[in-house]
Amino acid sequence: MGYLENIISDRKLIDHCSMRLDILYFIGYDIDEELPWHSTISRTRQLFPEDVFESVFTKVFSLCVEAGMVSGHTQAIDSAPVKANASVDTLELKVPEEELESHLRKVATSARWTKSSLFVKVKMINQIKTSVA
Repeated sequence: MGYLENIISDRKLIDHCSMRLDILYFIGYDIDEELPWHSTISRTRQLFPEDVFESVFTKVFSLCVEAGMVSGHTQAIDSAPVKANASVDTLELKVPEEELESHLRKVATSARWTKSSLFVKVKMINQIKTSVA
């Protein structure tokens, strides 16, 4: 979802997914069921190397292609069994703003920046505690 919606922040990704019924249905959550904290995604990403996530994404994507859910250069996702009230003429093509590799680099950079900035904040707090004591 982050790639399709051009979201690189884990916090924004959770907020976005919690507001979309189609996404909740797709990932198997009920409407009143809370999604995990954004930090759960960040911690999980830190536990495994990038290539693990990339291989899982590639495998899921290839399964979608084999099942005939994806073809050509355009991707569309509709997982909600809701009766539509829209005209085909008003549909807009959803195209990611950038290539997948570029998006993954931004996510990785954002995750590293968050981790390093957190380390700096903890170090500053410890220095303040030491100087006050």
